[in-house]
Amino acid sequence: MKIVGLSGSKVGSKTRTAMNYTIKAISETYPDAETILIDLAEYDVQFSDGRNYLEYEGDTKYVAQTIMQADAIIIGTPIFQASIPATLKNIFDLLPVNAFRDKIVSMLVTAGSPKHYLIAEQQLKPILTYMKAEIVQTYVFIEEEDFSRKEIINDDVLFRIDRLVEDTVVLTETFTNIREAKEAEYDF
Repeated sequence: MKIVGLSGSKVGSKTRTAMNYTIKAISETYPDAETILIDLAEYDVQFSDGRNYLEYEGDTKYVAQTIMQADAIIIGTPIFQASIPATLKNIFDLLPVNAFRDKIVSMLVTAGSPKHYLIAEQQLKPILTYMKAEIVQTYVFIEEEDFSRKEIINDDVLFRIDRLVEDTVVLTETFTNIREAKEAEYDF
């Protein structure tokens, strides 16, 4: 099983801090899972211009291909001005409409205010649904007060991340087994 963590912003540290904990939790709990963390702050990703994602080069091609090859994706995003960052939206624009078909996608959201809680529901989930993702319905919402010195200090948040990791892996295994059983019904 290949799980990609996608830290969807070029600025700030809180989303990356949460994604680091998430990837560590996957590696420790599910050592057989292949995990990759893509932090968009570390890559030079071009703006989408409508080409097929395989026609891009460099970091853009690497990021798109890595996401397309994943069985599961955990998206970490901050909320800026009551919206997801343009860097994350650009990733969605680079990928084909069916990019997340047969993939489990879960979400971690960092925000400075509890007022941004529904951004994932109203903006991120519709995009993921349109792109055919199987979405883990609950997501982890982390506020400014849950961090101190680039560490998560709220034990409840850590528990919820651990649960998100478990739900992501269990759903990925379940959907894989269902697809394999369905494919085995065909005799060719």
